[in-house]
Parts: sequence; C-alpha cells; structure tokens
Amino acid sequence: MIRILHTSDWHIGKQLKKVDFYEDMELFFEWLLTTIENEEIDVLLMSGDLFDLANPSQTAMQQYYGFLRRMIDLPRKCKCILTGGNHDSALLLNAPKQLLQLLDISIVGGMPEQLSDVFIPMNINGQDLVVAAVPYLRDRDIRKSVAGESYDEKTSQLRAGLKAYFDEVNTHYKEHFKDIPFIIMAHLFASGASVTDSERDIQIGNQAGIDSTVFGNEATYVALGHIHRPQRIGSDFIRYSGSPLPFSFSERKDEKSVVILTLENNELKTTIKPIPSFRKLVHVKGSLQEVKKVLENYATNSPQKDLLEVQIMEPTYSVTVIQEVANLRSQYENSPFEIVSEKVLFENQVKETGTLLQKGDQIGNYSPLELFQKRLDQDEVLKNDERLIHAFQQLIEEIHQEQQDKN
Repeated sequence: MIRILHTSDWHIGKQLKKVDFYEDMELFFEWLLTTIENEEIDVLLMSGDLFDLANPSQTAMQQYYGFLRRMIDLPRKCKCILTGGNHDSALLLNAPKQLLQLLDISIVGGMPEQLSDVFIPMNINGQDLVVAAVPYLRDRDIRKSVAGESYDEKTSQLRAGLKAYFDEVNTHYKEHFKDIPFIIMAHLFASGASVTDSERDIQIGNQAGIDSTVFGNEATYVALGHIHRPQRIGSDFIRYSGSPLPFSFSERKDEKSVVILTLENNELKTTIKPIPSFRKLVHVKGSLQEVKKVLENYATNSPQKDLLEVQIMEPTYSVTVIQEVANLRSQYENSPFEIVSEKVLFENQVKETGTLLQKGDQIGNYSPLELFQKRLDQDEVLKNDERLIHAFQQLIEEIHQEQQDKN
C-alpha cells in the first residue's frame, strides 16, 4: 500500500493587502508535517506555484528550505516531488536539484529537454508507482509563435501543443511503464474549473479552457495545480487540491484541503482532508453605524488576526463619513482583526460616464482585470465581449512571463 498526499499553490512569500502570510504558512507547514506522520504518507506531491514570485525574497527561500529540512528529519520516510508553476522560476527551482535528489526530493522546475526526465518511478512497500511530474508548460515550450497571428490562432495552437505533449507523456508511459499505477502532475487551467480572484489575472489567459481529456486515459490520478479552489474536474481522479490558505477575499468561504490517495492492489481511493483555518477573511457591509457595531462585537478563535474588508453604504455623500472610515484602522488596531480594505459608497452619488470608481474607493482594491471589466461594463456593446477579456488575460500573462524571463 502507498499513501500519497496531493497539495499545490503554496505561494510562499504571499502578501494580501500588504499583510504577510509568513506565519500562516508556518502553521500550515506544521500541520502538513504532522499529517504526513499521522496519515503515514509515503509520497508528497506539490503541483506548482511553490513561490508567489519568480524572484522570491530571502525570507521566502529560508521558509522553503526550512520546511524541506523538517520533512527530511521526520521519523517517517516520505518522498517529495515538486513541480514549477507559472509563478515560479524554473532556473531557481532546478538549481539545487541534484543535491535534493540525494535526499529523495525530486524537482521539475520547467519542461526538461528529455521527456523521460519528467518520469519518476518508485517502489514503495513492494508497490510500483510512476509519476509524470509535468511542470507549467509555457507558450514557448509547446508552440512556435508567428508574427501577426490572431488570438484564436494562438489559442488553437496552444491547445494542440498541450494535447501533443500529454499524448507523448502517455505514449512514453505505455512504452516503458505499462500497467504500473500512473499519476500525472500538471499546472494549468482546466475547462470548467471555478476560479478565484487570486489567480484570475493569470488564468493562463492564452491557455484558458483546456479540456480534461487532454490527459488521456492512462493515468490513475491527475494531480492538478494552479486553481486555488479545491475541486474535481469531471472525476474523483482528476483534482485540484487548491491552495492551503485563502489568498483573496473571494476565497473566504472556501474550505481548504489536501487530497490523500491510497493505492492498494493497483486500486486508488481518494480522501479529502480539510486544512485548519489559521485566520479568517471577512467581508463586512452596511451603514457606518452597522459596521461599527459588528467591529465592536467581533469575536474569533483564529490563531492569526482575521483580515477584514469593510464596505460602507450610506444614502447621502458625506465628508464626515469618509473621514470616519479613514480612521477605522487606527481605531481598531488592537482588535483581534485587521482592516485591510475600506470602501465607501453613496447611493445618491452622480455616476459620470467616464468614471470607473466611486468616491472614497481606492484603485488598489482592484486587480487589473477587475478594472478592465469595470470599463467594459460602461459600454453596452463591449460589456459581454469575452474575446476582449481573454485578450486582456493573455496580455497580463505575457507581461508576467516577460518579467519571469528577466529574472
């Protein structure tokens, strides 16, 4: 019997509204190490986006290596397989690859030159298993760009490139590992997945909507990364484990979890194990007095300060209200929560045609995609144009990729 734990999207170094998640990640790592011991986990799969930035801080790097050291020191031997995501630098992840391999930690930071290098065979407790550790596949990995090509042409070629790559993965498996239980790791956006704000801006815009049939029929399980909301894609055996922490307020109601796989006699069973909540993300909405009442009576059992976004709704524009809202953070700074976002909306405010934001609103409260969608909503012709939204997502992804290349 082999016990496997599937997780992804750690985003070490992540901040939300300038609040650092270092301590949250430490609490998750402590829980994960305890779970590896208590659940008798033999293999840990981490399906991409190890770091939040391609060039992580010194603190983020120390936290990463600190976790690996603690895992190596566990009384129970656990193999670890890590793949790179769209946030990660393949060069940075691969740099200590040979050293970590000696410690039974396998890393595939980016698409290797040889397809065989993504395959990691193992025998645990007398049971054979092979993992295809496929990292995030970038545009340049799977297709050749052509000057002047349209968005639809790029999308079609990318989908064809992904299908061709996974066809090769399945062919290699059949030629070298036939009939051995087989797991594919992948970091991409599968069609039908429910996304959240924390990954929407880099939704692999030019790869959006990859059908789950791209993985073929050979895999016993497909361990996906990139989408932060835990979910299955058409089957119990194709799953996003989701991120271990809520990284945006759109995830505030999600129950974070990992997937535990039990492989016995070539049969696989999946179990969802919830991750404890280390802090809550809370949306508080109402009049100024209603919001103040909620804040004054706020109670929580979270080990970390809860993060609050506050939305004030008042009938009439008032400078006094704006000033009071501006003072909320300092007024409640010793509370069991931290206010990280405040919005003030006035019902009688005149909406000018060219204005995106309400008075008292802050541009920093919105992602680039949200601002773009606000602009489209002002135009009756363009407001439902999905092609423009996809094109904007593609632009964001290309900018993100260029930044990674520079790093």
